[in-house]
Amino acid sequence: MKRNPMLMVGAGMVLAGAAVAQSSMGGMDHSQMSGSTMTGMTMKMDMSGLEKLQGKAFDRAFLSMMVPHHQMAVDMSKAVLPRSKDVTVKTWANAVIKDQNREINQMNTLLKSYGGSNAAMANMMKSSMSGMADMVTKAKNPDVAYVQGMLPHHASAIEMANMALEKTSDPRVLKLARDIVRAQAQEMYDFRTWLMKRGL
Repeated sequence: MKRNPMLMVGAGMVLAGAAVAQSSMGGMDHSQMSGSTMTGMTMKMDMSGLEKLQGKAFDRAFLSMMVPHHQMAVDMSKAVLPRSKDVTVKTWANAVIKDQNREINQMNTLLKSYGGSNAAMANMMKSSMSGMADMVTKAKNPDVAYVQGMLPHHASAIEMANMALEKTSDPRVLKLARDIVRAQAQEMYDFRTWLMKRGL
C-alpha cells in the first residue's frame, strides 16, 4: 500500500513545526516539559515494535494501540474542562472528546474482525502515556499544559497513522488513518498558533 504523498508532506510539515514549537516553549513549566518529552520518547519506542509488523498483524496492533492513545486524549480533555479559563481550549477539548470517542467505537468494531485487541500492544501504549492527564490536572496553567501536552500526543498519532497508510491493505484502516492525519494535523497547527500568540 503506497502512502498518499500529499498527506505525508503535510504531516511531515506539522511534525517539524511541532518540534520547533516544543523546543521554543520558554515560558512553560519545565517539569511539564520534562514529563511531556519523556512520554513522547516512550511512545516513540513503542512504535518501533509496531513498525516491524506487516499485514493483519500490523492492522490489529495499530488499532489496539490507537484505542488507548485516543482514550488518553479524551482523558486529558476531560481533565482540562473543569479548570479551563479559555473558550478556545474548551472548544478543542469538547471536540476531541466527541471525535475521538467516535473513532474509538469505530476501532473497537474493527478489532472484532481481527479477533479482538492485542492486549500486549494496548497495555504497552497505556503504560507509555501514564500521567499525561495528571500533568494537566496539576498544572498551574491547565490551558497551556493541555495544549502543550496535546502537541506530542497528536504527533505520535500522526506517525502511527502514517505507518498505516504505508502498511495496511484494509480500506477501513486506510480511511481511519487518513482521517487521523487530516484532523490532527489541522489541530496541531491550531495548537501551535495559539501558543505562539502567547509567546510560548
